[in-house]
Amino acid sequence: MLSNQLFYIANAVGLVAFALVGASKAIREGFDPFGVTVVGLVTAFGGGTTRDVLVNRVPLSLQTLSNTGFGVVGVTTAVALSILLDEPDRHPISLAADGVGLAAFTTAGAIVASGAGVSPFGVVAVATINAVGGGAMADILLDRSPFVLMRDFYASCAVIGGSAYWCLLALGGDANVAASGCAAVTLVTRVAAVRFGWRLPTVRTSLG
Repeated sequence: MLSNQLFYIANAVGLVAFALVGASKAIREGFDPFGVTVVGLVTAFGGGTTRDVLVNRVPLSLQTLSNTGFGVVGVTTAVALSILLDEPDRHPISLAADGVGLAAFTTAGAIVASGAGVSPFGVVAVATINAVGGGAMADILLDRSPFVLMRDFYASCAVIGGSAYWCLLALGGDANVAASGCAAVTLVTRVAAVRFGWRLPTVRTSLG
C-alpha cells in the first residue's frame, strides 16, 4: 500500500515540476498561451503516457482529472515566474524543479515497471522513458534536437536511478526502500552533474 502512495506522490511531484520546466522553455521561445500550455503538458505527460502504453494500461493522464490539474499548476507557476523573473527557465527554481521532476518520474516509472513484472532491463528502460520522454517530445515541439540525446548528463541519471531501484529489490529491500533509494540516487546524481558540469563525450570527440 505504501508503495502505491509513493507512486502517486512521485507522479504528482513530477507532473508539477516538469510542466513548470516545459512551460518555462516555451515562454522563453516566445510561444503564445496555448503553445506554452501544450508544451508544458507534453513535458509533464509525455513520458508517463509512453510508460503506460509500454506496460499495456490506459495512460494515467486519461484516467483522472487530478493529473491534469497538477500539470496546470506547473504551467501556471511557470507563467507567474516569467512575470517575476528574467529567464525563468534558467533560474535556480526551474533547475531545482527539473532535478526533482527527474527523480520523481524515474521513481514512478520504476514502480510501475516493477509492478508489471518486466525484466530488470525493462525496469531501467521504463524508468528512463518515464523520466525523459516528455522532455524529448517537448524539444521536438520547440524545434530542436532532444537534449537528452546530446552531451548533457541527464538521461544517464535516470538510468543510474532505475538501476539502483532494481539492485535494491534484488538485494532484498522492499519496494518502499527501493523507491526511496531510486529517488535519492537520481536526484543526487543530477545535482552533482549540474554542480560539476558533467557531460558525456560525443562519439566524434571520443574518436578524435
